[in-house]
Amino acid sequence: MNISVIGASAGVGLKVVEMALKNGHNVTTLSRSKISLPNTNNLNSVQGDATKAEDLKKVVIGADAVIITLGTGKSTKATTMYSESAAALIQVQKELNTNIPFIILTGFGAGNSSKYQGFFMKIIFWLLLNAVYKNKTLMEEMIAKSTIKWEFVRPGMLNDKEFTGKYRVETNYAQGMNIGSISRSDVADFLLKQAENPTELGKYPALSNK
Repeated sequence: MNISVIGASAGVGLKVVEMALKNGHNVTTLSRSKISLPNTNNLNSVQGDATKAEDLKKVVIGADAVIITLGTGKSTKATTMYSESAAALIQVQKELNTNIPFIILTGFGAGNSSKYQGFFMKIIFWLLLNAVYKNKTLMEEMIAKSTIKWEFVRPGMLNDKEFTGKYRVETNYAQGMNIGSISRSDVADFLLKQAENPTELGKYPALSNK
């Protein structure tokens, strides 16, 4: 498969790239900084801005699936990056009218999932993450209303523990569902599997450790 990864220079995105290459896929990446991986014939790294349609188009054309793993790093300041990227992606969709799946990483706490957080997590989000997640929610809303074939993946708090391949996937939200932390490697595994075989299109799967 030809898989494109947008936001691939670090974190979950970089792990997706590593796994996709290991699985034998042709991978095209888009990020502002260079990818810290050895050169290989199966990897095409494009430096660019995910909020600009002309850069997005470079990695969407020719792709069989697109994985979007944008992040603000450790910054908790208000941002418009997610909504700006959504607007650019919608513009690209209008121009290309592509039917490929877009597997998009947001987080548990975006959109209606905030209603199902435990008390402790609600406090953390209110104090630290509220501004960032407001823009993630706006991105979800914008893309959900578009003609893009989408899936929003909402993991719990990310950690750097080892890959397990054992995690919960919840698509039916309920009070007390207890979405806890999950490793970036396990999230990358789910994203890649959905790109290979998208079973949750039009849904908001939440991910948590077992």
